Amino acid sequence: MSDSIHKRKSEHIEITLNEKVTGENISTGFEHISFVHNALPEIDFAEINLKTSFLGHSCQAPFLISSMTGGAALAETINRHLAEAAEQRGWALALGSTRALIESKEHHSSFQVRKYAPTIPIITNLGAVQLNYGFGVEECNEIIKITDADMLVLHLNSIQEVIQQEGNTNFKNLLGKMEKLCQKLDVPIGVKEVGWGIDGQTAKRLTDVGIAFIDVAGAGGTSWSQVEKFRAKDEVKAEAAEAFSEWGIPTAHCVVSVRDHIEEQPIVASGGMRTGLDAAKALAIGADMVGFGRSILKEATQSTEDVMRMMETRELELKMAMFGIGCATLEELKQTKRVRRK
Repeated sequence: MSDSIHKRKSEHIEITLNEKVTGENISTGFEHISFVHNALPEIDFAEINLKTSFLGHSCQAPFLISSMTGGAALAETINRHLAEAAEQRGWALALGSTRALIESKEHHSSFQVRKYAPTIPIITNLGAVQLNYGFGVEECNEIIKITDADMLVLHLNSIQEVIQQEGNTNFKNLLGKMEKLCQKLDVPIGVKEVGWGIDGQTAKRLTDVGIAFIDVAGAGGTSWSQVEKFRAKDEVKAEAAEAFSEWGIPTAHCVVSVRDHIEEQPIVASGGMRTGLDAAKALAIGADMVGFGRSILKEATQSTEDVMRMMETRELELKMAMFGIGCATLEELKQTKRVRRK
């Protein structure tokens, strides 16, 4: 079992880097959102402040590196580069699925990045469906301990699990088990999708049982049914996966829907986020943080410096958008009237 997990993680990285894993005719929805330019912003660009907090943890920008990988040799290099860069830039960092930590001691170090990132919030990650396959409070506590994480996020990936040859597809009665975790664990617990989105009603059900934040991980970026299609040895599953290349709720629609249903819990906008302008739009319509995943993966295979350059670019793009509408702080951006939905 452990060997198959490590092999799968390596294949996921290679496929995501080298294959077409996005739908042709589905987008994030942010192309339908624009800002009204303010020719006289009346602010000093040098004073624009991106600092924020995420569940009590300070961040230098409202950005996190989305859950991507772990449990493979290449993943260790990737996660080190991401952690070092995130520490330098003050971003939050989410790890890939940590199921492998419990099932195998191999590649534990690929998840143990706290030594590279001593001050930033680190979010560890587990598939929610694993709560129906032997994982509970004890295992989650062990994952948190090994990764020295500040939070746990449970990912929802039902469509992926169907296509994945090793998939776990019993998603029954998970809400009650999530509620138990929220009651028993000492760290905040969030829930994220993996690229098909979370709607407002589902988000409300989750926050009602104690979930502390929602990462919408909407459609418009990586499609994990497409990723699994490239791994599938079953021709029927491979063909079925192709039918779902356009499946999901666009990220922008998720943010609006979730914000309409919950008031207090933070929302992370991820899923196809590519620029700081995308991020500005997401923050203006209700998000609190913005996650970048595949758009930063190639740089993460290369060096910490390459990742940092990408992060600096995203921050500059966000500041430029704020300057263009006359917002000096993120709070002003969230309250701006200069956002238009087509």
